[in-house]
Amino acid sequence: MAAGPLTTEAGAPVADNQNSQSAGPGGPGLIQDQLLIEKLAHFNRERIPERVVHARGAGAYGTFTVTADVTPYTRARFLSEIGKQTEVFLRFSTVAGSLGSADAVRDPRGFALKFYTEEGNYDLVGNNTPVFFIRDAVKFPDFIHTQKRDPYTGSQEADNVWDFWGLSPESTHQVTWLFGDRGIPASYRHMDGFGSHTFQWSNEAGEVFWVKYHFKTDQGIRNLTSEEAAALAGQDPDSHQRDLRVAIENGDFPSWTVQVQIMPAADAATYRFNPFDLTKVWPHADYPPIEIGKLELNRNPENIFAEVEQSIFSPHHFVPGIGPSPDKMLQGRLFAYGDAHRYRVGVNADHLPVNRPHATEARTHSRDGFAYDGRHGGAKNYEPNSFGGPAQTGRPLWEPVPVAGVTGDHPTPVHAEDDDFVQAGNLYRLMSEEERERLVANLAGFIAQVSRDDIVERAIENFRKADEDYGKRLQAAVQALRGR
Repeated sequence: MAAGPLTTEAGAPVADNQNSQSAGPGGPGLIQDQLLIEKLAHFNRERIPERVVHARGAGAYGTFTVTADVTPYTRARFLSEIGKQTEVFLRFSTVAGSLGSADAVRDPRGFALKFYTEEGNYDLVGNNTPVFFIRDAVKFPDFIHTQKRDPYTGSQEADNVWDFWGLSPESTHQVTWLFGDRGIPASYRHMDGFGSHTFQWSNEAGEVFWVKYHFKTDQGIRNLTSEEAAALAGQDPDSHQRDLRVAIENGDFPSWTVQVQIMPAADAATYRFNPFDLTKVWPHADYPPIEIGKLELNRNPENIFAEVEQSIFSPHHFVPGIGPSPDKMLQGRLFAYGDAHRYRVGVNADHLPVNRPHATEARTHSRDGFAYDGRHGGAKNYEPNSFGGPAQTGRPLWEPVPVAGVTGDHPTPVHAEDDDFVQAGNLYRLMSEEERERLVANLAGFIAQVSRDDIVERAIENFRKADEDYGKRLQAAVQALRGR
């Protein structure tokens, strides 16, 4: 900001910023004191509503560089040639905690990436796990309510968490991830990221492929034990935010190798797992990850509120050659994320510097609303028009998907090897003995806090269905902690 006299928000110079106006030296204040009223009113409004989920976060700018030819699979221009670079903004976050919570907690980490492409912004909204707790967006508010404060006690309650998870057996896979060693990353730099959902890629010929994104940390995986995390959260609640900022300030730019799994569209109908079920992975033996790029973070935000708190990400921000899949969680998020930002930041949130396109220009007929900056001037606000306004292209961003059947409240289709436990059991059996011991200890410490025996038994039974040894060990550990 340029040096010069202090002014009011309207630009008038401020004569005295140390003393408010009053009726005489010892008299009451005056409502005519423009500076006092303006400063107090603005201060009262400095906080916008925090995100209901992913409230606690940190972010940085960087670049994505293409390292492989993917034009046989997608016509997205930012992926069109090896060596091409695109500016990005990446926001990391925890899921359940409030804006004032600590970083070093057992919680999934958001991995929300905005590509400022020449065809508009592309948002990839994922996590540091390849799966999620539920497969249908209609359950999302209920799930988050169990992770937040109880309406009576005002605290997170183990009864609520395990009652929901026990009654939602599809969560068993993600819970096994969460309570394993990777449940508390040592920093944002030392964890992987995933697009989690399945997305559509389509090439110039209109051929369709289903893809999953993987971001493999080049810093190596590092995690915290429950004991290390508890100590760090008390000593430095801002540990992960600080680590990211300081690393970039010191020129130690974190990076990730970007990979995709690619499934030809024809494979989806007969694949052994439903490829659009967010509680499932595609085993790498079936669809090996292919390296396509490198992601580097190299610039910190100048203002956390303007660029991190007001940043918005929505999975409906696609570009030509990339689109959604029938994933029912993704379908719900296509609406919910944009709606949350219109409520939280405002209907013109996309106009803010961190959110607006950097490599092209947004040309819409939307006008007015809070924080509208008048950028359109006197241009006509409808389409079609004969005054030279922006018009439709006639070419959709992604390819149509065939559908059949009747409308209704349908469960997610089940494929040949689908159940809610098989992949959780596979994950458990991949772990070393030491990893299994820590997983069981982490789970038992939380389940033992539940007050009702039936909720405890139902929760343990889900893990037993994933693997008999898994359930047996967990039951013994919980009984020991509960003194039974």
